[in-house]
Amino acid sequence: MATTIKTFNSSGGFGINQTPLITETLDVVNVNTLELQNTNFVDASSKKYILKGISTTILSLDNLSSSIPITSSTINFITAHIIGVNSDGSGHLSLKNETAISCDSSGVISVLSSLDTIIKDSIPSGQSWSIIPYSTVSNQFSFSTTRTGTSDAIKWFAYVEVVKVIWT
Repeated sequence: MATTIKTFNSSGGFGINQTPLITETLDVVNVNTLELQNTNFVDASSKKYILKGISTTILSLDNLSSSIPITSSTINFITAHIIGVNSDGSGHLSLKNETAISCDSSGVISVLSSLDTIIKDSIPSGQSWSIIPYSTVSNQFSFSTTRTGTSDAIKWFAYVEVVKVIWT
């Protein structure tokens, strides 16, 4: 019996397995990460990610606790727009985090600098929510969240851009 394999399609755009990736109006859709690289500077690139987590956790790319992969022997500039919101929407923390990290040849990550800009803090009285850059696994980076003073679930979302520069 004949089988039709439909890996790539281009009717009205471009897609893989019937999932559109580029629309007729040239919008990029349905991608997990997006990497930009200038062909004149092959030692630098930029990737964007979406992370999520609940309450006190390590934010992840999926439901399997996957973190952002970081290449060895690089300096990375990480910009994250992060929001935490409680279950009824009455409390939230919105911030921008700017972190510079280095990753040595063996994959060990060191935070060189980190700056939080609080956009809005409406955390309910008696509660404490926080988020910090996090890495204990070689070549992996994320953010660690902490929630105290409540048993309410706090949903965390982060939109993260990583600019990688190879330094060796």
